[in-house]
Amino acid sequence: MNATQQPRPARLTVGVVGAGRVGPALAAALQLAGHRPVAVSGVSDASRRRAAALLPDVPLVPPAQVLALADLVLLTVPDDALPGLVEGLAATGAVRPGQLLVHTSGRYGTAVLDPARRAGALPLALHPAMTFTGTAVDVQRLAGCSFGVTAPEELRLAAEALVIEMGGEPEWIAEEARPLYHAALALGANHLVTLVAQAMELLRTAGVEHPDRMLGPLLGAALDNALRSGDAALTGPVARGDAGTVAAHVAELRKHAPGTVAGYLAMARTTADRALAHGLLKPELAEDLLGVLAESGDAAAAGGLAPGGQDPDGPASGGPASGGPASDGPASGGPGPEGPGPEDPHGSQGGDR
Repeated sequence: MNATQQPRPARLTVGVVGAGRVGPALAAALQLAGHRPVAVSGVSDASRRRAAALLPDVPLVPPAQVLALADLVLLTVPDDALPGLVEGLAATGAVRPGQLLVHTSGRYGTAVLDPARRAGALPLALHPAMTFTGTAVDVQRLAGCSFGVTAPEELRLAAEALVIEMGGEPEWIAEEARPLYHAALALGANHLVTLVAQAMELLRTAGVEHPDRMLGPLLGAALDNALRSGDAALTGPVARGDAGTVAAHVAELRKHAPGTVAGYLAMARTTADRALAHGLLKPELAEDLLGVLAESGDAAAAGGLAPGGQDPDGPASGGPASGGPASDGPASGGPGPEGPGPEDPHGSQGGDR
């Protein structure tokens, strides 16, 4: 589906409630398509700076005033804050009949907007499957970005047209499938950041001066191969059934970064299961490998690892030494130097999202 097949929406005034990393970028993309941002709400200093950078000269006003001024309102707040926000706006009479109300949560479809729908709003769920930095680069990255789209049937074409105008590709997601859809994105993007952060920290411990340079080509190739070939792209000691190598890995991790052991074992077991199911791991090798993983798991449970995989005498398992979730960086799951704030639904995902 392309722009020539879609009805071009009328030029709309656009408002943003919640100037996290997502809302200003989407409003800026809509501005490039000819729509007119007229109001934005934001509380923190960081949100105000983002709004000023991406939407210069657009006034900062309270949420109710955003709705009073805009034909199309982007509700870009954290998932847990969204239901209360919608209920509050509807209860105070801020919602206008015929107003397009768009949220960007991956978790929710349009049912969360029911209080506003009863007040006459037109509900849309448009979730960009991308991580955001809160800078102008996000607007460029929207080109070709998939959006999870959920909308009433009569608004489907309008929703898809708005996505295309922002440079994205609409992907229809049924209301009941939204939580599973969002879980899949979080599994792929958010957990990837944690794995990469762990790998970089371990390489530094091993003496590698520039772990990013070492991992970049390797991870890029692995991602490309996985997207092209799925499980057939599996390589490495688990897929080969090298039980001795895996045992050596676990011993070294337990010695240098005990907080990574539980994650390594969980991923190794999952990798072994998938490799075995797809004929990559020979059954005769799988037995020894799974035995090593089981013994290592038993040792972790009985050998002094505290709940959460933390060694009581070692580094805490949430910090950089143990590969805890990274602070948001410009790479694939971590936008910007600033951690997710109260107005940012995509802080370390994809988007968050």
